[in-house]
Amino acid sequence: MKNILPIIVLALLVSCQNTAQVNNKQHAVINANPIEVPLENGKAKAYFASGCFWCVEAIYESVKGVEESISGYSGGHTKNPTYDASNTGRTGHAEAVEIIYDPNIVSFSTLVDVYFASQNVTQVNGQGNDRGSQYRSIIFYQNEAQKQIILKKKNALAKKLNVKIAAEVYPFQKFWIAENYHQNYERLHPNHPYIQNVSIPRLKRFKAKFPKALLKDAH
Repeated sequence: MKNILPIIVLALLVSCQNTAQVNNKQHAVINANPIEVPLENGKAKAYFASGCFWCVEAIYESVKGVEESISGYSGGHTKNPTYDASNTGRTGHAEAVEIIYDPNIVSFSTLVDVYFASQNVTQVNGQGNDRGSQYRSIIFYQNEAQKQIILKKKNALAKKLNVKIAAEVYPFQKFWIAENYHQNYERLHPNHPYIQNVSIPRLKRFKAKFPKALLKDAH
């Protein structure tokens, strides 16, 4: 026992040091200066994390003015995250989407409205049965104006519902595109059990409460 005790103590010290290093790296991400993505061919980009990106991708692509939604990872402190690595919760990344949109048709403010209208705003570290820090809710801002839009809407919603809103607000730093098989997953795999039982019902709930005039398939 006397010989084992120093080893246990050393292991605990190393573990604490590693945890502290990870926390410091994540703290740096949260407090970094935001990076603004320039317009490209008149199109802007926005970034959101709201549970499984298979669900979120389809939600945003149902909105007028959104040209494409790309699944990926953001908000963490490691480079080149993968699906398996992000699922450990140790990379700091959350499943996120890159929204490519026409700002002349849909505003960033409306995209934030889509965000809050398409999720359980009170659930921490997950949506539904998808649980873990990789599924946490994050809204990324690229400048002070976007940050104020987010905070104003978040605070107003918290006051209206009298609840604490789970979404974190991060300065945008980097978006890592997910593996090819994750892209357009709902459209390419409509009969997948997860798509049938989770993604499609979530999309339908969003459409039922979002203004039809802002949806592509509204009649």
